[in-house]
Amino acid sequence: MTFWDHLEVLRWALIRIAAVLVVSVVCCFTAMPHIFDTVVLGPTSSDFFVYKWFAALGKAVPFFPDFSAGDFSVDIININVASQFMTHISTSFWMSLLLLFPYIIFELWKFIEPALFRNERRAVGKAFFSGTFMFFLGCAVGYCLIFPFTFRFLTEYRVSETVANQISLNSYMSNFLGMIFIMGLVFEMPLLAWLLSKLGILHREFLQKYRRHAVVVLLVLSAVITPSGDPVSLMLVFIPLFLLYELAVRIVRPESVGNTIKEL
Repeated sequence: MTFWDHLEVLRWALIRIAAVLVVSVVCCFTAMPHIFDTVVLGPTSSDFFVYKWFAALGKAVPFFPDFSAGDFSVDIININVASQFMTHISTSFWMSLLLLFPYIIFELWKFIEPALFRNERRAVGKAFFSGTFMFFLGCAVGYCLIFPFTFRFLTEYRVSETVANQISLNSYMSNFLGMIFIMGLVFEMPLLAWLLSKLGILHREFLQKYRRHAVVVLLVLSAVITPSGDPVSLMLVFIPLFLLYELAVRIVRPESVGNTIKEL
């Protein structure tokens, strides 16, 4: 195939992605009132399933954060004329993008697959699909763990009892979407380490040597993500991040293997 033939294949792949995305956005737009109330605004009420789980866990585990308060509720207000309509559209788009992420990866995979050798197809295919799984896992952790803990602490915190918290719709959505997608990207850390290892930039001995430094950095990052200050919340965020680092240590090549490949 010529260069222009490859561009034609890529063009049709992008057209298919755009067409499916438009259909998905329309479907999400139609169902958004129900999705918004049950999924997006779930962490604003004590009926959120994560709060119920931790409330039951707090009764059995000492020193666990108190989630038993059944009157937790946060009212989200709108202060801009077009904000609700634009939020309806933007949330439908981001929800569709999240749901179609595997399909987008599949289309990109179909485009680059013919240019790879058999062993490269196997390796890159594993990277694509494992990366997709880790992205969804990170989004799930962000939605079920990171965002509820952070949101509940910040909305219940009072610098003064005379100051009432009124959370705007734009502020809530930017934090909600940002934290979930950031955690999805953070969970790609092992895949990034594996790719850097393939390029000979990163090796296992480097990660093992600076493990203690990484622990400190991850603890600081966990403290920033969960500003509540209690050790249980801190550990609930730190442990997944540390396990990701350890997974990266396991899948990265040793330095000796990288040097052998360079010599060959």
